[in-house]
Amino acid sequence: MAPDSQPSDDDDSDMQSLTNSVVDYPVEWGRSYHRYKEDSYLYPNDADERERMNLQLDCVKRVLNGKLFLSPVQNPEKILDIGTGTGKWVVEVADMFPKAKVFGTDLSPIQPENVPPNVFFEINDCTDDEWGFKVGSFDMIHTGFMIGSLPSFSDLITNSKRYLKPGTGWLECVDLDIGPYCDDGTMPPDWPVIQLMGYLSEASQRLVPPRPLDTAKSIASWMQRAGFVDVHERIDKVPYNPWPRDPFLKELGRDWERQMLLGIAGWSYKPLGDRGLGWTRERTEVFLIDVRKAMKNRYVHAYNKLHVIYGRRPSEEEEKRMGQMPAPSGRA
Repeated sequence: MAPDSQPSDDDDSDMQSLTNSVVDYPVEWGRSYHRYKEDSYLYPNDADERERMNLQLDCVKRVLNGKLFLSPVQNPEKILDIGTGTGKWVVEVADMFPKAKVFGTDLSPIQPENVPPNVFFEINDCTDDEWGFKVGSFDMIHTGFMIGSLPSFSDLITNSKRYLKPGTGWLECVDLDIGPYCDDGTMPPDWPVIQLMGYLSEASQRLVPPRPLDTAKSIASWMQRAGFVDVHERIDKVPYNPWPRDPFLKELGRDWERQMLLGIAGWSYKPLGDRGLGWTRERTEVFLIDVRKAMKNRYVHAYNKLHVIYGRRPSEEEEKRMGQMPAPSGRA
C-alpha cells in the first residue's frame, strides 16, 4: 500500500484478523506460547516469563555497572533489538537516545503499547533471510539470551552484518553459558541442576531442527569469521543464589535465583516433553522439585558465566585490506 493511500475497510478487516491470530496464544501445561510460526521457539510468553525476562535484564545491568550495552555507539540513528521479549531494553535505550529510532522484533507481541515515540515493535523472525529493514542502516544490533532459540547463531551473526552500517555499525550479543560452574568443590557431580542442563542440552539436539544451547563460548569466533573487527568479549560470573559473602554478589545471586526459579518450568516443559525427550508432565514436575531444592542450596557455590560480545562491521576499505590477509582462526 502506498504511504499516502488510505486503508480500505477490507484492509482494516484483514489487519484485525491478522492481529487476532497472532495474539491467539496456544496454551500447554498451563503456559502460553507464541502463535506466529508456532513452535519455532519453545519457551513461554506469559506473565511469569515476562517477569523473569525483566528481572534478568536488571541483573545484567548490575553486572555491567548500570550499562545497557558495551558497544562504543555514539549519536545513533537506528538501533535494533532482536528477540526483544518484553521490550524493556528497547524502551530504556530509546530514553537514552531520544533522537534515534529504536526497533524491537520478536515472535510474540508482548511488548507494552505506552512507549516513547521513537520506539517501534514488530513481529519478525530473525531466522528469515530478509528482515524488512534497509541493508546497512543500523548503528547497533543487539541480541539478548538467544540461547536455545536458533538453528544457527552463526547465521544470525552473518545476516546481522548486512544490516549494520559499514565502518561504524556494532553487533552486541549477550548470552549465557549455562554451566553450571563451581570453583571450590562444593558442587557434587550428581547435582540435579547439572542433570537438568544435561537433559536440556540433549533435548536441544533432538529438536527438528536442533537448537543448541552451547553457543555463548563460540560467539566471538563466529563474529571474527563473519568478518567483524574490534571484537571484544567480557565474561562475568553470576552466582546461582545468595551464597557469596560479597554484598553485591549476594544481592545479585538472590535475584538471579529468583529468575531461574521463575524460568525452569518454562525452559523444561516442551524440550523435555514431546518436542524433545518425550517425558510426561508428571516425570518433569517430579524432577523439577529436586532441581528447585538444589538451586536454593546455599552450600553449593555454583555460578553461570555471562558472556557479552561485541564487534564492529568494517568499512569497505577495511574489508578489502582484510581480503588480502589470512582469515582469523578464532576459537574452537
